[in-house]
Order: sequence, then C-alpha cells, then structure tokens
Amino acid sequence: MIRTLRIPHRFSNVVRGCRGVASTAAQLPGPGHAHGHLPSSTSPITSKLHFFNSVTEGGKQIPTYRVIDGAGQPLEGAVVPEIDKPLARRIYENMVQLPILDDILYNLQRQGRIVFYMTAYGEEAAIIGSAAALAPDDEVLAQYRESGVLLWRGFGYDNIMNQCFGTHLDVCGKGKQMPVHYGSKELHYHTISSPLATQIPQAAGVGYALKRDLTRRGRNCAVVYFGEGAASEGDFHAGMLLASTIPSPTLFIARNNGFAISTPSSEQYYGDGIAARGPGYGIHTVRVDGNDVLAVYSAVREARRLCIEEGRAVLVETMTYRVGHHSTSDDSFAYRPRKEVEDRKRLDNPIVRFRLFMEARGWWSKDEEAALTKRVKQEVMAAYKKAEALPKPELREMFTQVYGGEEPWNIKEQREELQRLVRKYGEAWEPWRSELKKHRGEGKELLE
Repeated sequence: MIRTLRIPHRFSNVVRGCRGVASTAAQLPGPGHAHGHLPSSTSPITSKLHFFNSVTEGGKQIPTYRVIDGAGQPLEGAVVPEIDKPLARRIYENMVQLPILDDILYNLQRQGRIVFYMTAYGEEAAIIGSAAALAPDDEVLAQYRESGVLLWRGFGYDNIMNQCFGTHLDVCGKGKQMPVHYGSKELHYHTISSPLATQIPQAAGVGYALKRDLTRRGRNCAVVYFGEGAASEGDFHAGMLLASTIPSPTLFIARNNGFAISTPSSEQYYGDGIAARGPGYGIHTVRVDGNDVLAVYSAVREARRLCIEEGRAVLVETMTYRVGHHSTSDDSFAYRPRKEVEDRKRLDNPIVRFRLFMEARGWWSKDEEAALTKRVKQEVMAAYKKAEALPKPELREMFTQVYGGEEPWNIKEQREELQRLVRKYGEAWEPWRSELKKHRGEGKELLE
C-alpha cells in the first residue's frame, strides 16, 4: 500500500503552448496596510499604480501537477496516491480498451456502417483517471469524448454499439441521437447534446439541485467535462458564475487537448490557459498533467473532496494532446504536421507511461497485455456484429419520450404526416420499402 495524497503538490512544469505573461503579479502593501482597506472589503489601499495580468507571483505560468514521468517513475518529492494492485489493473485495463474500441468504431464509420464517430486517442488518462476518482452516483454531464466514464461505470460494449448503430435496443434514445451521444439515467450520466458547452451551466444547476437534496447533500457532486474550445463559449462563464456565487458542489473538468477542432490553443486565448480563469470566480483551481493517470486521479479525488465538503465549485484543467482527428468529419493533418502527432504518440503516451509504472511494480506483464488486447478486440467485435444485425426501432418510437407531459401539437402533426407518407410510398416505392424493412415492425405499427 502506498501513501495517500491529501493536497496535491505543485510542480514547476511549464505548460507548453501557453503564451508568456507580459508583466508581474501585483505587489501588495506590506504588513499593517498603512492606508487601510476599501469599505466592506479586504482589498488593501495602495498609493502605487500597478497593473497585473497573472494569478501567480512574479508573472509565472501556473504550474502543472505531475506524479510520474514519461518512464513511469515517480518524480522526486511526489506523493503517489493510495492505489493497490486491483485498482491499478482496473484503471489500466479501462485505458487500454478505449483505443481498441475507437479503432473499430472509427473503421466502421469509414466503411459506411455508422454515420459518425469521435475518438479519445491520447486522452485516456484524463478520462479514466477522473472516472476512477468519482463516486459511481456523482452526476456526470459530459461533452463527447468521455465514453470511458460510462464504461468505467459498467455501461458495456453492447450499449455502446446499440447507440452508435441506433438499434431498437438503444437505451440512450431509441435511435434519436447521433452516434457517441450516450446517456444513462441508471449510471447518472446525463445524455450528451451536440451544441457546444450547453452542459456547463446545466451542471451548475444540477450541483445546486444536489445541494438542496437532503439525501445527497454532502455526498455527491455534479461533474462537467468540456474542452478548452468550449471554454470560449459564454456558457462556460455562465456556469462558473452560477456555481461560484450560489454556490453549488460542481466539479469542472477542462480537457485542454490543444485544439478546438482546427484552432490551436495558442489562438484560442491569450491568458494562461483555462486554470487562470478559476481564481477570477473565487474557485479552487488546479492544473494537472492530463497524460499522467495518477496525477489526474489524485487531483480529481482531492477536487471532489473540496467540492463536497465546502459545497463549492472546483476547477481542474487537464493538459493533454488530441492525437486523433476531431471527428470522422475532420482531417487534422490539414492544419497540423503528421510528425507532430507521431512524436506525441511516441514520446508522451499516457497508456505506455502507466504500463511502465505497473511493470516496475510487478503488477503487469507482456503476456497479460497480449491477452487483454485479444479479449477486448473479441468482445468489441462480438458486440458490433450483434448490433449490426438488429433492426432499428419502430417508427413510432421517433415521436415518444421527446417531451415530458402532454404531447405537443407539433409532434402530433409530424406523426400524422409520416403516417400519410408511409401509406402513400411504403409499398409503392422501392427506396421506402427497403428502408422500412430496417425498422422493427416495418412501419406497420404506425398505421394501426
């Protein structure tokens, strides 16, 4: 057993890609504050005119917390989080399954078997490390690369495939959503929506609801994932402001992977990343090496503790690198050199880093690696073949569970219009006949 981490240490690793700071931090008056303070404030009065643009002393960039280096060895002075062999193996196995799942689904999209997909290549540590640090009933509002959080909670490959293929067994939305728009009420994972950053203010509201619920207050928090690109949206600031001033136990996890689709982070902001914004809202903040799964696990676990004990928001910025394309609609080599990507895969691979840590302790072997890879591939392929053979939902499912309460007039009109079209073309036109055969019931239930 290794010692537990209580409060993350900070290291002097400077985050690459962030622009330098133009001036030093403000120098506060010395002890005594001869000129006093502003009324109803602890802000000391000073006679010196001084501008500042940094949240750290001397204008330095915010340090990045790291536990293990690229060779899987703990840094000097680092406190390795309390983690035993079973937990370490579970974390590693969940990290390994993500690129295997991504490989297969990405290729299925390229073959035209599914319409869309988004990978998590290079961000496995940020996703799985944070998932492991949360309670299974913490409310998660994700963006679109956090399928690993669902898999950690037991979602399973069958549910992933049924959602991506839109089968009648899709528990997320009965085929109404695009692929990778997962959701699970049982696993406390709110359904993903396509518009960028909408989940951030929603998470602040969920956190406030948890605070008002006597059965969950002091026990759970809301957790919201988003990229640094989403942090450029107004919804980011609305969510931060709401969660900090109400306040509410909302844990903000920013995945700073270097790119907002094709826009590099160096062109997204002039300040010191996303972490620099936390203190402006009075929020506890930490920046962590997102390719170090132990650092992510430590930081998120401590952030969760602060969030729940104080009932206030906390911001964690994970610094990582998006190895894959933004989505299957993107070719990232049009805006970044292939060599850059290959170098990052080779020199800073989060899976390799943790595997070296495991092997150094005798917790993992090459034979186990080969067996795990083979098993995961077989299970994912089996889930794919099963899902591809399943019919899509009944046509009437298109109109169910869209709104709560009484069905609105527009849904009724749309259903009636589809009924007319099925009666007119369902048997008379081959494109309609072949398409209806893909659905359970072939549209007949809509005409009843």
